[in-house]
Amino acid sequence: MHNLLKRSFSGIIYVIIFISATLFSKESYVVLITLFGFISIWEFSKMIAIKNYASYFIFPVTLFLILQRQYSFATLGLLGITVFSSLLLGFQLIFKKDIPYEDHRQKLGLSIRYIIFSMCFLVLLPFYQNEYHPYLMLALVSLIWVNDSFAFLVGKNIGKRKLFASVSPKKTVEGFFGGLFFSVITAYAISYFNSDFTALHWIIIGFLISVLGTLGDLVESKFKRKANIKDSGNILPGHGGILDRLDSLLFAAPFVYLFINYII
Repeated sequence: MHNLLKRSFSGIIYVIIFISATLFSKESYVVLITLFGFISIWEFSKMIAIKNYASYFIFPVTLFLILQRQYSFATLGLLGITVFSSLLLGFQLIFKKDIPYEDHRQKLGLSIRYIIFSMCFLVLLPFYQNEYHPYLMLALVSLIWVNDSFAFLVGKNIGKRKLFASVSPKKTVEGFFGGLFFSVITAYAISYFNSDFTALHWIIIGFLISVLGTLGDLVESKFKRKANIKDSGNILPGHGGILDRLDSLLFAAPFVYLFINYII
């Protein structure tokens, strides 16, 4: 009972802080996600056992540059690198069953591509057509929550086939498709309240969030398994670290940003 209360309290505080910062102003949102980025770098550095001082400098410099030149060729190039690197992580996990990182150079490169670049596009995600759209960000977070919740509920009640037993034994194929189905339905419902995109666009966004969010969760779980730890940190009692809370959204962010700003 005590653990449940602790988990509920920390979860509520996290949600309040995130929603409040997102709705208050674009500056408060950028500051909060930047802070989350620094914490995620710290958590990931411990996870892969690297003394990673360079990342604390690279992250704010990269973020500052892309905030100043959001729609430049340089930002598009960085987006391409991030998307390709994320796909490579997914490929290594699914087909090679491992994500190798042996020396300091590999670990630093992984920190930059997996955490820093993706976090930069998470900061940019609610910026669309040179304007800040807080409710777009809240809609995307809601899709992550729906996917996770229904994947758990469906998997717990009717799940039989393991999705990726060597990485996350509790995830099931039935749970994955349950989360995907309800994410797409929720995305369609959001289209009635958010006119930024068409219903078809929202359905595609729901699909991307579900599939890539699940893959992002599996990728982080692989890193934790290699480090032989349960959580990335303990900043949120009962929930783990910031990276544990952001893993799905962090992985999906570059792809959704690409779809919203360049494909649509």
